[in-house]
Amino acid sequence: MNWIKLLIAGLLSLSSVWVGALEVEQNPDVIRKTAAAYEHGRGVRKNYEQAFNLYCKAALMGDAEAAYNLGFMYFNGRGLPRDLSLAMHWFKQGAERGDIYAKRMALRLRGVRASQDPACHPEPELKLVADPNRQIIEKWVVKIAPEYGIDPDLVLAVIQAESAFNPSAVSNKNAQGLMQLIPATAERFGVKDSWNPIQNIKGGTAYLHWLMRHFQGNVEWVLAAYNAGEGAVERYQGVPPYQETRHYVKRILAHYQKTTHPVPPEHPAGIAANAENSGLPLASL
Repeated sequence: MNWIKLLIAGLLSLSSVWVGALEVEQNPDVIRKTAAAYEHGRGVRKNYEQAFNLYCKAALMGDAEAAYNLGFMYFNGRGLPRDLSLAMHWFKQGAERGDIYAKRMALRLRGVRASQDPACHPEPELKLVADPNRQIIEKWVVKIAPEYGIDPDLVLAVIQAESAFNPSAVSNKNAQGLMQLIPATAERFGVKDSWNPIQNIKGGTAYLHWLMRHFQGNVEWVLAAYNAGEGAVERYQGVPPYQETRHYVKRILAHYQKTTHPVPPEHPAGIAANAENSGLPLASL
């Protein structure tokens, strides 16, 4: 199966589970806990939009508590316009799945007519096209990046700089795929097939997650480390004086234009927690 079919298959199957550390992304309990961290500012800056998106994903996977939490956000107008009809929709979803608190709220709002939530619904199946373009990759990045607490725009800027959205790209250092993972990076973050574009995006984004926590949201340092290795950034206490690395950082920042990024919460299931600081360049142009 070529990369196009692999990418389409991934978009059509959100429930597919990859082996290794990356498989927890399909665990609705993990997704809901990450959403709660953003909703309440536990270890990360509050971000109601991020919380909503993650609760939505978990709820669509059948998580009763996530459905209740969505209803509670609408009921209280927490980061959203207060809407009792939408709140009732999610309380009913949670109640039908057995959440006791959702049952109580559905009973409390029994006179309110539930309305379908246009902001959170299953996506229609994507049709296979002869020449899928970067829009398909962008859709998958938008799904993956929030699970690591990383801005999708940053991931897309890295992909543009690394491979120009070519899943078959390979460098003279054997960096492979969309996010140009060398074998050490792939092994470090549980990627079994770097040529699989979805696994490649997950591995590269997991590395960005680790770097963002390690360098406390300093985007310049994160990008420099992605290119030259975190050890080099630590030695120079900033962007190393390597022409390639400095050009790389400037090129991405010309598109991304943000030098700070919210520090993502530690992943509840410990994605990338066992990564060692080798000081080696783990991704490269």
